[in-house]
Order: sequence, then C-alpha cells, then structure tokens
Amino acid sequence: MRAALLHTVGDDKLDIRDDVTLAPVGPTQVRVKIRATGVCHSDLSAMSGVVPQPVPLVLGHEGAGEVVEVGDHVTSVQPGDHVIINWRPSCQECALCVGGQPYLCMKYIVESFTTGNFRFGDTMAYGMAGCGTWAEEIVVPWQGAIKVDPSLPWEAAALIGCGITTGVGAAINTARVRPGSTVAVIGCGGVGLSVIQGARISGARTILAVDPLAAKHELALKVGATHAVTPDDLPGALQELTGGAGFDYGFEVVGKSATIQSAWQLTRQGGDVIVVGAGAMDDMVQISAFSLLFEGKNLLSSLYGEADVRHDFPYFAELYKAGQLDLDSMISARIKLTDLNEAVAALRSGEALRQIVLID
Repeated sequence: MRAALLHTVGDDKLDIRDDVTLAPVGPTQVRVKIRATGVCHSDLSAMSGVVPQPVPLVLGHEGAGEVVEVGDHVTSVQPGDHVIINWRPSCQECALCVGGQPYLCMKYIVESFTTGNFRFGDTMAYGMAGCGTWAEEIVVPWQGAIKVDPSLPWEAAALIGCGITTGVGAAINTARVRPGSTVAVIGCGGVGLSVIQGARISGARTILAVDPLAAKHELALKVGATHAVTPDDLPGALQELTGGAGFDYGFEVVGKSATIQSAWQLTRQGGDVIVVGAGAMDDMVQISAFSLLFEGKNLLSSLYGEADVRHDFPYFAELYKAGQLDLDSMISARIKLTDLNEAVAALRSGEALRQIVLID
C-alpha cells in the first residue's frame, strides 16, 4: 500500500512509497482504510522534532475511514463502520481515565514509541501518535477508532479527529466560555479557527482573532470572530474592545513562549489564559511570581480539547450537521497522498489552512 514516510527528523521531504505493509491485526486492534486525513501543523512539528516521535515514521494523525478488519476481542466496531481516528486512545482503566481525564492517558502513547505497525522491506516503521494516517490503511487499538454516523462526510470527520476537537474543546471543555464574555484568540490556523467557533457556539459577545497574516482574517470573521487584527494592532484593539482591562479569556494557539506571554498580557485580572498550541520542550515561559499571585489569572493547558472522544466526536458531528460548526470553509485544498510534499511546503510557508488528503 502507499504511505508517506519520514526517515530522519529534520528532513524536509517525505518518502512516498507503494511497498508499505501492515502488521497483523491483534485481538484488541482495528484495521481502518483511511478515506480522508488532514495536514496539521503538528505533523510539521513531528518532522522538525518539536514534537518528539520515533523514526522511521508514517506521519498523520487527523483522519477518518472505514473499518475493514477487527480483532477477536473487539466489540465496539465492525467491518463497514465509519470511524474517526482518535490519536490519543485511552485505556479506560487507569486512574486518569476513570477520573474523567482520558485525554491524559499515556498507555498507548508510550507503546507508540516501542511498537510500529508499518513495514517496508525488513524495516519496521512507527505511526505518528500510534496512528500514521498518511497511509492507505492503519492498525490502531479499538479505542482509537470511534464510530460515527455514516452520513458524515469524510472530510468533516477527519477534521473532527484533531483540529476541531482540539480547538472547539478548548473553548467548551477547558475554558467553559460563558455567554456574553470577551475572548481573544492568538493564531488563526485550523485549531485557532476552531477555538473561535467554540467561543461563538458558547455565546461570547466579542471574539478577537489575532494573526500576523491578514489573509487569514476574512475566514476568522466568517466562522465567528467579531474583530480581527495583526499583532501590531493588538494594543489598539485591546483598548477599543475592553477599555484596556483585558479579555475574559485569552487563547494561545501557536505554541511559542512569546505568544503565551502575549495571551497573558491581554487577559484581564481574574481571567483565564488557555494554552492550546504545542510548543518545544526548551521554549521556556517567564511570568513573574508576583503577577501569578496578584493578578489572579488562571493559566490553563488544553490537551486535545480535554475531550472524551466517545461523546465529543459524535457531538461535534451533530453540531456540523445542524449548521453550528462550519467545517467546509476551513478546507483550503483537497489533495492526494502523492501531493503531500507540496502540501507540507504550503503549510510551512503559512499559505495553507487545512489541506485534506482524500483516498479512494
């Protein structure tokens, strides 16, 4: 089958080849034919090493497809079911899972660094986050394949698999944005636009989109932002929209210490600062101990939108079908697996929003 491999961290080009095979399906695993998969900024972070991953690596983690085979002990899905890939599968037995934080479960993340389900020649290859959706088929734990309504388009299902859940979940699950509140979102890529939509759905009265690329402002306004500015215009917007007091919620969706500090500065006393972007391990954030205490702000992280995907994937699908989530506008291009090197270059340059690979 065809798959896109990264041989060495730091490589700019993927090896798109046709001779990749899969390991046999285990008793608790599911084999899925990928029908759509997104090109996400986290894939770039895996290529550069910002997000550590083992190599050789089949990239991709945002995807949806059709179940073609299940292990003997799998009862949650069956061949023919439409599923969204859950790149953060939970064991559903540990203290985190039982305690309501399945998105923090590490069981399968740890396993993804020691076991790869792909083969080319005599070499084993890993899947990004244990997935590797930039391939025609993948094998995942049964918890990594969440059944959804077959009427949901493949492109929309793929987006829900990462960007939508991460962004909308950050607004709804992590911040719990209150109706009538004010929100600022730094970074208007796919996840940032999803945060904006989550804030809109939650009833925020003011939603400021902040991005250095003015070309992204129009779409941010279309999906729910009330205002959009570049970072240079942020001081004026802060004064105009909040009287200088700051926003109730400041979302950082870039993954840089500088933008985390910007989110802190534009959030009001007692407000919530939510870090959504995936940053580097050596990029340190400096906030004074005095400010941490006396400004009363809450610094929150939002991993995978704090989602319980068993509920949230179908829930977001229903929001899409009801017209509450605009997923179609977020797709900037529909491409083939063979176009992935060009797609990665477009994403790296900032030109692309969400490119979706469609696989027949």
